[in-house]
Amino acid sequence: MAKITYIEHNGTKHEVEVANGMTVMEGARDNGIPGIDADCGGACACSTCHVYVAPEWVEKLPAREAMEEDMLDFAFEPDAERSRLTCQLKVSDALDGLVVQMPEKQI
Repeated sequence: MAKITYIEHNGTKHEVEVANGMTVMEGARDNGIPGIDADCGGACACSTCHVYVAPEWVEKLPAREAMEEDMLDFAFEPDAERSRLTCQLKVSDALDGLVVQMPEKQI
């Protein structure tokens, strides 16, 4: 299990425990956290689970694969360093303490 903090665009924080093997997107969806739409259900076919990873976590996460890079081009105001798709972040003990912030909107 990993404790993940999801921060809405308005600053509201949601700290939840997410089981290993799930994705950060599934953790948000299963805990009713607003701001992550996940329209494609985790298939990396949209950008509606886009978040900004806290700066201290950028280097700790696996590199983006080409498909995620392509989908981030469609995200709302992507950040070259901090933007990630939560469907591509697999939860493990190594992600304990991860902090992500939602953009103003998902497109």
